[in-house]
Amino acid sequence: MFYDPRANDHGLPHNPFKAVVVPRPIGWISTLSPDGRPNLAPFSFFNAVAERPPIVMFSAGGKGPEDHRFKDSVWYAEKTGEFVVNLATYPLREAVNMSSAPTSGDEFVLAGLDTLPSVKVKPPRVAASPVHLECTTLQVIDLPADDERIAYRMVLGQVVGVHIADEAIVDGRVAIDRLQPVSRLGYMEWGTVGEVFVQHRPDAGGRIKTPGG
Repeated sequence: MFYDPRANDHGLPHNPFKAVVVPRPIGWISTLSPDGRPNLAPFSFFNAVAERPPIVMFSAGGKGPEDHRFKDSVWYAEKTGEFVVNLATYPLREAVNMSSAPTSGDEFVLAGLDTLPSVKVKPPRVAASPVHLECTTLQVIDLPADDERIAYRMVLGQVVGVHIADEAIVDGRVAIDRLQPVSRLGYMEWGTVGEVFVQHRPDAGGRIKTPGG
């Protein structure tokens, strides 16, 4: 099949776009409001975009009055200049989902999560998560929208502190099976990491040389 996403003429009961851009890592973002109230929410439009320095992004859409048209995480990251990415894992999957509720209360409390203080930024960390990325906001970018009633924004943040649970490190490497990260798929589907395999990169002549080979 072929369809034009501007016309959305796919003829399916649900838009398939997010079902084919998969799996998407989940940015479980904790922030503080300008007056110090904690906030926690998951974002499936999230990823790492640079390594030196390490930079991550998350984005979201929103509706409503100009001052509150975006999700709180986006607004707070822009206003305070800080946020934390907490790794969303299979053991925490229900809490991650619960923190997506459109509540005006404390999502940490709603999801039954304890917090830990951060080292270089003010937003708290999810205590049960095995990985945390403390970030300072670099830039907030307005994205184009097909509908004037909807607005999209992308937050770029520089990672200034990394926490990794000691038990997740085996022989000097982060063990993916110990982290058990979850990802977003299409519709209401989520996924876990399945088979992990290694492929070494080829050189300029297309030859692949394995370490020690």
